Amino acid sequence: MNAKTERRELDGHIALVTGGALNIGRATCLDLAAGGAKVCVNAATSGEAAKALAEEINAAGGQAMHYVADIRVPEQVKAMTDAVVERFGGLTILINNASLRKVCKTLDMTLEDWRAVMAVTVEGSFLCSQAAIPHLRKAKKGSIVMVSGVAANLGVQDRLHAATANGALIAMAKSLAKEMGPYNVTVNALSPGYIDTVRGASSGSYPPGSRPTDNLAGRMGKPEEIAGMIRALVGPGGAYTTGQSLHINGGVYMQ
Repeated sequence: MNAKTERRELDGHIALVTGGALNIGRATCLDLAAGGAKVCVNAATSGEAAKALAEEINAAGGQAMHYVADIRVPEQVKAMTDAVVERFGGLTILINNASLRKVCKTLDMTLEDWRAVMAVTVEGSFLCSQAAIPHLRKAKKGSIVMVSGVAANLGVQDRLHAATANGALIAMAKSLAKEMGPYNVTVNALSPGYIDTVRGASSGSYPPGSRPTDNLAGRMGKPEEIAGMIRALVGPGGAYTTGQSLHINGGVYMQ
């Protein structure tokens, strides 16, 4: 069979990746597209990067679009989801990857600081999942993946809000898995360890007392290694995996 016509494992799937323009999100968009999925690259502040990534995927023979939306705003989430369905005919994969992490000591943390992180990581994932569910139920197939983090299991200094938000995503995945099981939809949380990414100014350096290479692998992870696990999880090989928290961290934490 010609390589151009050979069926790939994600042919027929339509994916929305929040925070998809950079780092793990970017790698995930590329890998899902390589697997045959049509992809929407979401961004809130990296619109040009999202547009460039969609163009890159299209130039390589894939199908992609980009959509600038603030996932904290219900109306924007709905408009984005509607745009994906109108463009590609449905939605079967949601990757809740967008998050916000800021360095802040607990005693210095204001309620506004706390809510800022929760609004993106937790509420944004809730709103995107809620908007996607009718389309996943209609398709009677698909996956939702919450990109959490090892901080939920290890704890982390000066990021109480971010670690708590990561834990909430794990609980969200388990609860949604029960709700979506009858519709042949899997829901899981994937928790990366320290990944070699371009960190935003508000993220600061790595937490005090931590060394990103202190794991069994002796190195940081790569965004592509997280993307590869996401691709496997939403593909046919992951069909029997749901309600789980998967740890991709080089051995820094073992469940």
